[in-house]
Amino acid sequence: MASEGQLDYESILCVKPEVNVYRIPPRASNRAVSRAADWKLDAPDWTGRMRVTARGKVAYVKLEDKVSGELFAQAPVEEYPGITVETVSDSSRYFVLRIQDDNEGRSAFIGIGFGDRGDAFDFNVALQDHFKWVKQENEFKKQAQAPDSTPKLDLGFKEGQTITLNIGQSKKKDRSRPQSSGGLGFLPPPPGGKLAPPPSSRATNLNTQPTAGGADTGEYLYSQRMTTWRSNPSKWLF
Repeated sequence: MASEGQLDYESILCVKPEVNVYRIPPRASNRAVSRAADWKLDAPDWTGRMRVTARGKVAYVKLEDKVSGELFAQAPVEEYPGITVETVSDSSRYFVLRIQDDNEGRSAFIGIGFGDRGDAFDFNVALQDHFKWVKQENEFKKQAQAPDSTPKLDLGFKEGQTITLNIGQSKKKDRSRPQSSGGLGFLPPPPGGKLAPPPSSRATNLNTQPTAGGADTGEYLYSQRMTTWRSNPSKWLF
C-alpha cells in the first residue's frame, strides 16, 4: 500500500477480466437496499474489465475497456462498507457502485455483477483488506503522536547514594545434641541407688554372714553388685 507521502504511486489490489454493468431503477431513499432481481440481468448495459487500485488510503474501482483499456467509469472508495460500494439483498455476486466524474463533479449509481461467485468474493476481500490496513495505519499514527503517560522507573543511583554488599556466609553455631546409642545400651541403676542381687548371688548372699567392717563391708557389697549388673544387665530386666 502507498502512504500519504506517495500519492502518485498506485498499487493494484485486484483485477477481474469481466464485469457486467447495469442501469438500476432509482431507490426510494438512500437507505433502501437494492435487489438484483429488479435489474435486467440478461441484458447488461456494458461489459468490460475491472481493476481495483489504491492510491494512499483511497481505493478506486475502475471499469475499463477489455481491449484498449480506456476508462469507462471509476468510483473512489474512501471507506468500506460504505455508500460507494453496497451489496444487494438477494445475491452475493452483485453490487451497487457510485461512480463519479472528476471533471464535472457528478455522481451516479450503477449496478455491477460477476458471472462467477469467486470473482465477487475476490472483489469484496480486496476492499476489506485495504481498509483493514488503513485502520491499522491510523492507529499506529495515533499511538506515535500520543504522549507516553506511563510513569518510568528511575533505577539509577542518587548523588551520594551507596550500596553495601555482604559477600560471605554467616556461620551457624552447631548446637550439640545428645546422641542416642544404637542397640541395647546400659540401663541406669534402679531408683534409690539399690540393686537387687542376681539369682545366682541371692542364695549365696542369704547364707553369707555379715562380716565386721561396717561401712567398708557395705561399700564392698555394692561394688560387687554393680560389677555383676554391668557384666550381664539382661538378668536385671523385670
